[in-house]
Amino acid sequence: MLRIGIDLGGTKTEGIAMGADGRILLRERRPTPQAQGYDAILANIQSLVADLERQAGEHCRVGIGTPGAISTRTGCLKNSNTVCLNGKPLPADLERLLEREVRIANDANCFALSEAIDGAGQGQPVVFGVILGTGVGGGIVVDGRLLAGAQHIAGEWGHNVLEADGPPCYCGKRGCVETLLSGPGLARDHAAHGGDPSLDAQAIVARATAGDACAEATMRRYLERFGRALSVVVNILDPHAIVLGGGLSNIVRLYSDGRKQLGRCVFDAAGSAEGADVATWPATGNTRFPLLLRNQHGDSSGVRGAAQLWTVQECA
Repeated sequence: MLRIGIDLGGTKTEGIAMGADGRILLRERRPTPQAQGYDAILANIQSLVADLERQAGEHCRVGIGTPGAISTRTGCLKNSNTVCLNGKPLPADLERLLEREVRIANDANCFALSEAIDGAGQGQPVVFGVILGTGVGGGIVVDGRLLAGAQHIAGEWGHNVLEADGPPCYCGKRGCVETLLSGPGLARDHAAHGGDPSLDAQAIVARATAGDACAEATMRRYLERFGRALSVVVNILDPHAIVLGGGLSNIVRLYSDGRKQLGRCVFDAAGSAEGADVATWPATGNTRFPLLLRNQHGDSSGVRGAAQLWTVQECA
């Protein structure tokens, strides 16, 4: 049976039909009608699934990746930045509309699953998938199975407080990792230190590469925070591989300067022979330190992982 994966984003909704061998056979993208509200978003998903099934010529299983998570207490969506979905019984409503069982997971979990099954983290026992984009998220895959956690928030490192006096976050706290390592967070920090407030993250990275002193200072702060924030995950989870995704995963310096900062902060490297040469430790692939990898499937990772929800079970 073919599997349909749906990536429900704030601005676009993407759907694919995936074969048993993992090949994407069909793909379709549509705007997400966020302004029209919850019912319009559900109707858009229903129509997208119907179109993909009509083209595929068969009934398909459906997996959906969405920002936020399903509350284990209420069965409703929580923590989504598409706020009209919060507090809504998304799984039950979609199963009613689509007339079948539907599997739903956080979009970062779907990214991590895709990269762990047949992407950059393939073959690694424990994979931490990182999203660095408009927001910051993460997902954990253990032996090919998602680790969702008791409250379905496993991997949500983006809402660890990194700097208590930092910028306010939509979650109600201040100085969350997301407020400092997201694209908007990088741009905000640049402006706060005298940089051009009209520049986005991509432009700041380009200016730093070209030798702009203010942009370079911004990047150094960013890379130091990256290492400090990610080291907390490594110290607790001790993954075999960390796969970076999202728009900021294209920053080349994350895999050189960023991993140096990570190496300086990880507990096992502190004061050790390995810690003395942090320029190479994450790339060695030995059993003591995780690989730091760029994603293999790019923007398709999330929607591929949604389809692959039907190939795995969550960890207990």
